[in-house]
Amino acid sequence: MDNIVVIGIGLIGGSMVKDLKKVHPETKIIGVDKNPDHVNQALVSGLIDEKGTLDAVKNADLVILSIPVDASVELLPKILDLVSDDTLVIDVGSTKLDVCHKVEHHINRRNYLSCHPIAGTEFSGPQAAINGLFKDKTNIICEVEKTAFKLQERALRVFSDLGMRIRYMNPESHDKHIAYVSHLSHISSFMLGKTVIDKERNERDIFDMAGSGFASTVRLAKSSPNMWTPIFKQNKTNVIETLDEYINNLNQFKILLEKDDFEAIFNEMRNTNRIKDILKGIA
Repeated sequence: MDNIVVIGIGLIGGSMVKDLKKVHPETKIIGVDKNPDHVNQALVSGLIDEKGTLDAVKNADLVILSIPVDASVELLPKILDLVSDDTLVIDVGSTKLDVCHKVEHHINRRNYLSCHPIAGTEFSGPQAAINGLFKDKTNIICEVEKTAFKLQERALRVFSDLGMRIRYMNPESHDKHIAYVSHLSHISSFMLGKTVIDKERNERDIFDMAGSGFASTVRLAKSSPNMWTPIFKQNKTNVIETLDEYINNLNQFKILLEKDDFEAIFNEMRNTNRIKDILKGIA
């Protein structure tokens, strides 16, 4: 690949080009971002080779669209309007149904591959980009059959360079499952942080008394609202369903406490302990 254009130079897009540049040092990385500070930071740090505009996608071999999901839905058709027959366009958003529907009938739909790398941290911006973020992580690909075969092959080489495992899924299933294993955990973290801030008025008490358990549980509450609000909006139906089930479990736990049924509480926690085995990996 001669030219890679990354639109949205943050954690995901920045980390992608950081690793791809190591594998393909001759490739030119062109950065596009509505935030000029992000572009300048990426240029100074060597994350990108030059600044660009949307027109840069005309000569790109690979376009990485890494911006909030609502912005992706609006910008993707404009990108596909500009690309050549040999350009691969991928997005990395956490919701897939709306963006896939948006370009379903676009004349250059074959240039687009819808994917979601299951990787990240709570940080954002070009300075959050890190090496090896995607190694051994899962990349969910949706509607692969709608992408030109030669561009599928290029995408798989890119994902192999990043060290990713591939899982194929339709957009509806993706959005439903990701609501449970990603979107709900972010809501839980945000609301735990809110509860503590609302009740513990003394910030010194929070700082002094918060242990590692609290810190790890509330870590996701440091994530960008600019990114997560559009995700919750696009996946509203699935998120509400997961919240209903989560709230029901919280209420049941509260009832057991009120009844002093600590044997049932013990059993609930013991049964849930098997999550540690699931997260070790499935052969």
